[in-house]
Amino acid sequence: MASNPPSPRSLDQPILELARKDFTALPRHLTADQALDNIRRHGIGERVVYFYVTEEDGRLAGVLPTRRLLTAEGSKPLSELMIPKVAALPSTATVAEACEAFALHKFLAFPVVDADRRLVGMVDVSLFTDEVFDLAEREQLDAMFEAIGIRAGAMNSSTSWLAFQYRFPWLLATIASGTLCALLAGRFEMTLSKSLVLAFFMTLVLGLGEGVAMQSMTVTIQALRATRPSWKWFGGAVRRELGTAVLLGLACGISVALVAWIWRGELQAAGVIGASIALALLGASFFGLGVPTILHALKLDPKIAAGPVSLALADLGTLTVYFNLARWLL
Repeated sequence: MASNPPSPRSLDQPILELARKDFTALPRHLTADQALDNIRRHGIGERVVYFYVTEEDGRLAGVLPTRRLLTAEGSKPLSELMIPKVAALPSTATVAEACEAFALHKFLAFPVVDADRRLVGMVDVSLFTDEVFDLAEREQLDAMFEAIGIRAGAMNSSTSWLAFQYRFPWLLATIASGTLCALLAGRFEMTLSKSLVLAFFMTLVLGLGEGVAMQSMTVTIQALRATRPSWKWFGGAVRRELGTAVLLGLACGISVALVAWIWRGELQAAGVIGASIALALLGASFFGLGVPTILHALKLDPKIAAGPVSLALADLGTLTVYFNLARWLL
């Protein structure tokens, strides 16, 4: 029984050293019947996920999923059946870069090409995980790719410096938003001076906005693991999340307003605080939903980036609503 490919020993190890050589390459001028005859004569590798179509000089021309070949009309040329846009790994890629590619694209295999885009090997997903997957079970596939993504992230953060490079840029969003919030508070200094109770409750208002943003963000990231986002999905998610945010905003706003009124006896200021919370939670909920969805669409890691960005936007939105309501109503 053939053994599995060895596990990667180093993140910097060239992927070409671990690539399989028993891939199946089919000339693009063949028809489907001729391709099947070619496969019967020459055999196929131990693990076949995709067939790769090549030009006469060996350059990669396209990829041909097994199902598409088996169900095609026999006279149809491979040039019409293949998918011409192929994501390939360069032969100079490292194990870490290959892990990122699997986590990002969620393909089951990648061809490995040289500088002239000639096919020199193939890497399948079994190189990075021992989990058995069933092509008919999409949820199992998603869970497997999620595990690969986590594993790739952990490997990329294997040193303090690499972890710093990976995480610090997103924390700049928090630094920037904190600076803008401070400038915003300075601009409304006169408004705050009219009612000290506004300053007393500012931290609470910010905390509620951040809490709702984090809740929405967590729910959204979980949902993105099990579905392919679309405009229809996003619209439905917005309606559900904003409906929940309205109830949360009213409940929290009324509760805090009552506390402020009972404590300080300033009904108008208490109303501003309560209304601000209700509106701020709507915005925070939207940011918690929208930011991870956009990051997912851009192929960025929402688990790392969504938190700082969502909280930064929630803080800015909350203070903007808070100070402007206070200026208009007090």
